[in-house]
This record gives sequence, structure tokens and C-alpha cells, in this order.
Amino acid sequence: MTPGPGDTEEHDQLPRTREVPHPDTYRLHHWRAASRRIIRTRYRVQLHHAERVPATGPVILAANHVGVIDGPILAIFAPRPVHALTKHEMFGNRRLGSFLHRAGQIPLDRFHTDPGAVKTSLRVLRDGGVVGIFPEGARGAGELELFHRGAAYLAMVTGAAVVPTTMLGTRVPGGHSGSVPPRGSLLELWFGQPVTLQRTPWPRTRDAVGEASTLLRERMLHDLAEALETTGRSLPGPLPAGEHEPDPGSGVTEKSA
Repeated sequence: MTPGPGDTEEHDQLPRTREVPHPDTYRLHHWRAASRRIIRTRYRVQLHHAERVPATGPVILAANHVGVIDGPILAIFAPRPVHALTKHEMFGNRRLGSFLHRAGQIPLDRFHTDPGAVKTSLRVLRDGGVVGIFPEGARGAGELELFHRGAAYLAMVTGAAVVPTTMLGTRVPGGHSGSVPPRGSLLELWFGQPVTLQRTPWPRTRDAVGEASTLLRERMLHDLAEALETTGRSLPGPLPAGEHEPDPGSGVTEKSA
């Protein structure tokens, strides 16, 4: 466990995080190279504009969410190690849950207020690390029709740069929620220009976070359109009937409000 530059007064600001443990970083750093080699035996993976991800300081990678492998691909192939917010159901399997914890991923209860996940994410960012988040909250078409407030909130608290990230090819058109692409598929990660939201002291109102989230969504939609046009790719479309996960209803769009 590496605390980084965390012994600063930032950890004493609300929400306080000085006593919050930093997720495991040793395995996250040291497993990435081996994991990349393994994944590249099955898939072709291409990164676009990786240089747009700041090399130092706190960063939030805010990505669309289309497939079950989005989180692992983001954590393994992003230019910097990523602590991704991962739905807590994924930790229910003993073996998988142990691996996710050891890989430094952050469990998140999407349907209830989860101060633990929030504070752990803030700990990572205040220590100068990278947090990955999927504002849609669940796998789907990846068109950002659902959009929650978490990414904007974390940026407003910490001043972290938000890098819009587009995942392409991680689910085939019409593919099931838990499906993976066939061997040899091209998986692409498109990184947009960093977005800096105004750092806001406590208290941060729901309306202010909502406005910031709306602005962030607009930037992500712009980058999504650019990624699709430039690569010539398309999104996989909606999940098959009956596979849509319920939404907690805490977002800023009509479908997630």
C-alpha cells in the first residue's frame, strides 16, 4: 500500500480522508505489464491520444460503458494505473473479489449512498492518483443517455482533471451484457482533452454538482462523436431485451434523474 503524497492538509478537508486506507497499488502497478501481454494474445488494443492523460497529479478517467471488460481494459491499458469504481456485486465472488481488491479497484454500491467508495476515491485523487469512473452507472449502448454526478463531484472536491474516455469494441453489436468480443477483435480507447471543473469548497450543493455534470456530459458527448467519426467505429447499440440493469435515479439526464 503506497500512501504517496497523502500526508497533506487536503486530507483534513471535508470529506476528511487522512484515515482512509489507500487501495493496493503494488499489484496494480506490477501486474499491468503482464496483463497487457496476456490480453494482447487475444485482442488487438489501440490507444488514441494517450498523451492527453496528464502524466502527474490527480486525474479522473470518465468513460462510457458498453461491455463487461471495460473496467479491466481501462485499468490495464490506460497510460497510468487506474483505481476504477466497480459495482460491489463484482466483489461477491470470493476469487474475483479478492483479485479486484488486490488490484486496487474500488467497490461501489450504486443504489445507496456509499461514503466509503467516495472517500476511497478522494484518497486516491488527493494522493495524486487516477480514478476510473463510468458515469452511466451500468453497461449499455454507451451513448451517455444515463449520466450520474460522481465524476463531477470528485473533480469539484479535488480539482482533478477529468479526461473523457471512449471505449470502443468491448462488446459486439447486439451482444449480451456479460459477453466478450471474439478473439482478434480490435479494442480502442480514445482519450479526450482534459476538462477542469471549478474546485468548490464545502458545502457543494446538489444543483451545483448537477450543473457541472451537465457540462461534463456535453464534453464527453463531443469527444464520443469525434472518436466515432475519426475511427469509423460504431457503438454496439442497446443490450438485448431483459438485460438492462435498474438505474438508481440520481443522474442529470431525463433517463437517470
